Amino acid sequence: MSEVVINAETRTQFGKGAARKIRREDKVPVVLYGHGTEPQHLMLPGHELLLALRTPNVLIRLKGAADELALPKGVQRDPIKGFLEHVDLLLVKRGEKVTVEIPVTTVGEVADGVLDQQLVSIAVEAEATHIPTGVEVDVEGMEVGTQVTAGDLKLPEGATLVADPETLVLHVTTAAAPVEEEAAEGEGEAAAEGEGETAEAAPAEAAE
Repeated sequence: MSEVVINAETRTQFGKGAARKIRREDKVPVVLYGHGTEPQHLMLPGHELLLALRTPNVLIRLKGAADELALPKGVQRDPIKGFLEHVDLLLVKRGEKVTVEIPVTTVGEVADGVLDQQLVSIAVEAEATHIPTGVEVDVEGMEVGTQVTAGDLKLPEGATLVADPETLVLHVTTAAAPVEEEAAEGEGEAAAEGEGETAEAAPAEAAE
C-alpha cells in the first residue's frame, strides 16, 4: 500500500474567488471529513497532490495543520485543462476496514475469440493501511464461452469482496465474421450505384 506524506495548511477563505486565488498559488482546496468529526478545510500543494493521486487508493499522511491519515474519496478536475479544482479526503485510522474500488487487469492471451472485459474495477473491503493495488485475471488459453464473475476473482490476502459475486467481470466471445462485414460493404456499394443511376436519369426526365 502506497503512503505519501503531504503538508497541509488551514484554509480560512471560501468561495469561488478564494478558491481561484488558492489554485493560482499552486495549491488545492481540500475537505477532510469522517469519524463523526467536523470537516476540516485545508490547502495542499497542487503538484504533490496531483502526483499522489496517480496511485489508486493512495494513503495520504497529512502533516502540519492536520496530522491524520486519509484516502481520496472525491476529485474534481478542470474539464479542459485537467488541473485539480477540489479534493475530498476521508479520514481513516490504522486497523479499520474501508470499502474501495481496486483495478482489475488481465494477463495472457485467449486461445480464440475476443476478450470482452465488462469491469475495470471491483469493490472490496480491506484494512485502510493495506489496500491492495489491484487484482489480476489470467486469461491465458481461455476459449469462447469462458466467463469470469466477481466471485471467481482471486483477491489479495486481507481483501474481501463487496460486489455481487455473480457480477460478470469478463468473458470470451466469438469474433465478428468477416463474411458479414463484406456483405454489408457490398450492400453499401450497391446502394451507392443505385443512387448514381437515379441521379443520371433525373436530367432526362426534366428535359421532357
